[in-house]
Amino acid sequence: MQKPEIIDFSQERIRMLHYTWIAFFITFYLWFNMAPLATTMLASLDWLTPDHIKILAICNVALTIPARIVVGSLIDRFGPRKIFSGLLIVMSIPVFFFAFGNSFMQLLVSRLILSSIGAGFVIGIRLVADWFPPKMVGRAEGFYAGWGNFGSAWAAMTLPWLALELFGQYENGWRYALAINGFVSLIYGFIFYRIARDVPEGKKFKGIKKTQPFIATSWGDLVQLIIWTFPLLGALGALAWRLSNVSIGNNGESFISDTMLYIIWGLLIFIFIAHVGKTLQINIPLLRKGIPDKDKYSFNSVAALNTTYFANFGAELAVVSMLPAFFESIFSISPTFAGMVAASFAVVNLFARPIGGVLSDTLGNRKRTMLIYMIGITIGFVLMGLINATWPIWMAIVVTILCSIFVQGAEGATFAVIPFIKKNMTGQISGMAGAYGNVGAVVYLIIYSMVDAQTFFFILAGGAAFSFLYCLIFLKEPEGSFLEEYADEA
Repeated sequence: MQKPEIIDFSQERIRMLHYTWIAFFITFYLWFNMAPLATTMLASLDWLTPDHIKILAICNVALTIPARIVVGSLIDRFGPRKIFSGLLIVMSIPVFFFAFGNSFMQLLVSRLILSSIGAGFVIGIRLVADWFPPKMVGRAEGFYAGWGNFGSAWAAMTLPWLALELFGQYENGWRYALAINGFVSLIYGFIFYRIARDVPEGKKFKGIKKTQPFIATSWGDLVQLIIWTFPLLGALGALAWRLSNVSIGNNGESFISDTMLYIIWGLLIFIFIAHVGKTLQINIPLLRKGIPDKDKYSFNSVAALNTTYFANFGAELAVVSMLPAFFESIFSISPTFAGMVAASFAVVNLFARPIGGVLSDTLGNRKRTMLIYMIGITIGFVLMGLINATWPIWMAIVVTILCSIFVQGAEGATFAVIPFIKKNMTGQISGMAGAYGNVGAVVYLIIYSMVDAQTFFFILAGGAAFSFLYCLIFLKEPEGSFLEEYADEA
């Protein structure tokens, strides 16, 4: 009986796939280490309040958006091995500062810096794409992402046990649990640097000569690039506005004053103008000179995949945040049972993302696979919007799981296309699409704060429907995505 390839460790590419998903798993293990211990922290720190926790939760996603853009460029310049190792090692430092923080400002700054670890996802996308042939990229990327995402669930399952059982006899045992969390990242960062390689032996890593903004290959693409850059900074402005509406203390004082809010907005506008200026400075001379046909790619496809990740990963992050309370209020069940039911939406990641990649590899048309998934998300969220107290709870759970399969399968299908748009820019393209997932989460969570749950699900369905139409019109079927090897290596 032949051994399944996914556990055939005699193949170096399989070993690299496992090394890489473990690295991604650890980034999520760190990124979501606060939520499982939030109530424990509140009980042990008399100066920490629920409003402080809300602020820290918002800061936990604040820098992920720019970090994914920056890290995406660094990958294509220096290679994923160095960047992934460096991220794991450097991000262990704010974990230690957070674990042993004795003031809210220390917790805030360390949490803000730690939010950059969310960029880890895009690193593995480039590395895995360089190790697997085009016809297998979808399933490899899906496995990498699906199993790596489970790091957040692992944090929820293990950190409370470490804090309350293993270190329960010590005062503030949660601090030691978080410290272990940081040590795992620190140690594996050095291990990954030793055991990983950017490309298989005999191949040369193809990247960009220097870190710089996106290169557009037509004047129309340059206009699109500038337009699609704005929401990335706009989401940060929306986060700042949300923080300005959070009160701390007994006097109702806002965490961010109006003056500070305007300063942040002004700074973001300045950064946007500077970025646009740099983009024009780099691109205009190249476009005037003329881009060789071999270097051209379609930014339409990049934009289309921005919409898919906004609508699927953005929806996933938002839904996971509100689903326990939704089930608890609709069906009058205990918080524990509601949490278990809601967890089904996240646990599906283990197989749904890989299936999305496998289907993209096997159905013979990656665009069609993407469209099927986006229409499935649309229908799934419409059905979730119809859930009410008259439904049997088992039926609501079935609908939730089916919707989740489409949401997370679409995430796998998205990154089964990205490596084929422009090989040597895979990091940058992954970074932008990944950042749009976080933009989606910010936008959807702000909307959720203003509408009821049923309306929220219909809005999520509308976002997926818009992405379906956008992909139908603008997403191009990538060439050579089912070959034995990449066209430029043939």
